[in-house]
Order: sequence, then structure tokens, then C-alpha cells
Amino acid sequence: MKAFGKYISKYLLSFFAFVLILLLVNILAFSLTFGGIVFQEYGAASPANMLERVAADLSVSGISEETVQELNRNQIWAMYLDEGGSCDWSVSLPEEVPTQYRAQDIAVFSKGYLKEYPVFVRSMEEGLLVLGYPKDSFMKLTGNYLPMRAVRIFPLFVTGILAADILLLFLVYYFSKRKISKNTEPIMTSIKTLSAGRPVSLSIHGELSEIADSVNQASQVLSRQNQARANWISGVSHDIRTPLSMIMGYAERIARDHAASGNIQQEAEIIRAQSAKIKDLVQDLNLVSQLEYDMQPLTKAPVRPSRLLRSYAVELLNAGIPEKYSLETEISKDAETAVIECDARLISRAVGNLVQNSIRHNPQGCTISLRLACSDTAIFLTVADNGVGLSAEKLRELEEKPHYMKSTDERLDLRHGLGLLLVRQLVEAHGGTMKMESTPQNGYKTILAFQKLLS
Repeated sequence: MKAFGKYISKYLLSFFAFVLILLLVNILAFSLTFGGIVFQEYGAASPANMLERVAADLSVSGISEETVQELNRNQIWAMYLDEGGSCDWSVSLPEEVPTQYRAQDIAVFSKGYLKEYPVFVRSMEEGLLVLGYPKDSFMKLTGNYLPMRAVRIFPLFVTGILAADILLLFLVYYFSKRKISKNTEPIMTSIKTLSAGRPVSLSIHGELSEIADSVNQASQVLSRQNQARANWISGVSHDIRTPLSMIMGYAERIARDHAASGNIQQEAEIIRAQSAKIKDLVQDLNLVSQLEYDMQPLTKAPVRPSRLLRSYAVELLNAGIPEKYSLETEISKDAETAVIECDARLISRAVGNLVQNSIRHNPQGCTISLRLACSDTAIFLTVADNGVGLSAEKLRELEEKPHYMKSTDERLDLRHGLGLLLVRQLVEAHGGTMKMESTPQNGYKTILAFQKLLS
């Protein structure tokens, strides 16, 4: 998992790099926003520049008309205090501003405000030059000052920057999560598919390629094992057929040989019947293996289940079933012309397995019902009997998809396991579903549902 750790570390480093860049952008935005305001206020009309200009233009009679116009243009008032605190001259002095000051008054307003006007002073040889700016134009600090516009905009700036940061961080998180999910989702899906026993093939480049290669290697190993298992089952099935056919043939000849004693004929018939069970078991085992490893090709075509069901019933009755078993067929009117896409041979095999299960597990006899109904989108094929049924515990075990290797007992009597497993796999291979219902009083019922082809 070193590659996965490297992958996560890369994205964490990318995230921290983004946060650092975002911080630098914030500093730059702050500098541009507030720097522009402060630079503007510190231009030609700034307190320092105006004090310098007025002081340079100052004479015994006051200041020039040009300087007065400059002051008025910037809404600045001015006054000159002599050493006694009296106003020698003034320009645009507000009415509320006094013209006589004590030393204490000068000490107070020189560092801040005079009648709420931000004032700036400059000491001259024979007095004190005072410039007053409009109210709310500057916020004076000890030894410094800030434009009021900058102070007012600061909360909005902080709020806006914070909102932008949160939005950007969320977007980075969202797209990072999407990218990580996009890169890891195929791996997780492949692992899930692999855990179900099906092969996968991943093609991923970058940091996760090592993990993808490991998944592909595991898939190849699993595919080889599945192929070997399927080939082994197929080979054994093929090798069994020839000697089994010979056993069945000789047993049938002995059972029909009138020269043989009754016990020998009876034992030969038992051998023939049990060999037939073995033959069916081997065929089912081979088909289950092929379906499990996706080796059984399906030849699908539009089929009317009503015809398929009647054909099977006729074949079963023609082949002959013991008198203690009876067969009923019930097809609803709306299901008569309904069509599904399926491999008719395999669906018949599924129905046959269900019927044989009913016969096999009800040796005392029962009535077997084949029913067909449909809805607007689905067709329901039901095989039911009124036999001994199953307990709730046994039914729950069967619904957990039993493995076929646990489906025969010591007498080679086929249990529900293999037959139902084969039926389930045949139905699922056709995109259908299988539902089992049973009670010891009402017998056993299997409902197969298939998608209906719309006309």
C-alpha cells in the first residue's frame, strides 16, 4: 500500500500548497485594496504634503491665494497660532473652532482631533501651523493616522475574503474528492467484482497503477483457477459418461432378462435408477460450473413461455410419470401471448429441475402445478406442489445459495441444493429473479420472474 500512501500524500501536499498560495493571494489582495486607498489619501493633499506646502508659502501676512485655493479645493481649513496661543490668521476656519488656546489645549488636539476635525500641526519658528481636514476623513492614531474609508471598508473586506476563502477551500475539497473517488472507484468496484469470483481488468496510470497491477494479477490467478476447475469438472463429466452409459446399458439388459432371478432383476433396476441419478447429477454439475464461470453461451430468442410450458408438460406426460403424481397447467389469458427473450432449452431445463425436485422429495405422491401469469412488465412462471414442503430453517438455508458440493447425501440422493442452484443461475443468466415459498402444510413453490418484451 505504499503507492496508495504516496497517492494520498501527494494530494495532501497539493492541498497545503494551495492553502499557501491562497494566503499569498490574500496578502496581495489586502495590499492592493488598502494600499490603493492609503496611497490615494497620501497623495498631493496628504497631511504631510499640505503641511510642507503651506509652511513653505507662509509669510508674515499669511499664505498666497494659490495655496488658499488648494486648501479650499481639498476642504482643508488652516490657522496659525502665535506663541501665546492666539490665532494670527486662518483660512476657512469653521465657526465652532476657537481662535484662542492654552498650552494644554494645543497639547491635546495636536495628537488627535479638534472639534471632531482631524488636525495636523507643524511647529514654526514663531508659532504653530494647524491644518484641519473634514470630519470622518482620517482616523488618527498615536503618531500615525488612517483614512476613515479604509477603516469602514475593512470589515467588509475581511468578510468578503473569508467567504471567498471558504468557497475556494470547499471547491478544492469537492473537486479533490471527486478526483480521488474517480480514481479509486474503479479499483473498489474491481475488488468487489473479484470477491464475487469474476475476473476483472483494470487500466489505471499514475500513482495507483501499482494497485491496479496487483488487482489484475489477482484476477489472472483467479481466472486460471476457475478455468482449471471448470476444465477439471468438464473432463471428469466427460470421462464418467462412457462407463456410466455402459453400466446403465448392462443393468437395463439384466433387469429385462427373464432368465435372471427376481432379486437380480430388482437389483439391476436399482443400479440403473441410481446410475441415472448420477448421470443427471454430473450433467447438472457441469452446467452449474459453466454458468458459474460464464462459459455457457446463451442462445436467446423471443419465446412465448405459454408454448414452452405446454411443450414441457406434454413431453413429461409422454415420458410417463408414476400414477401417484398428477400434473396441472394453468396459464392466464393475458400471459397467453406474452413474450420473453430467453434460451428456451435452458428455461425448460430449469422448469424440469423444479418438477423433478417435487417428484424426488414427495415419494408419497403430490399434485404438481405449472402456472403462468404476467403483469405490465414481467412474466411469472410458478412451479408448485402440495407435498411435504420445507421448514422455515431449511428454506432459509436454500435462499443463501448453497454450494453444489454440499448437495448430495451418502446415498447420492439429490437434495434441493444443486437443482435449485442450477435453476437460480439459469434464471439470473436471463436477467430474472427467483423466489421460494414453502410451508410443511401447503407444500413447496418456486416463482421465476422474467422481463416481458413489450409489443
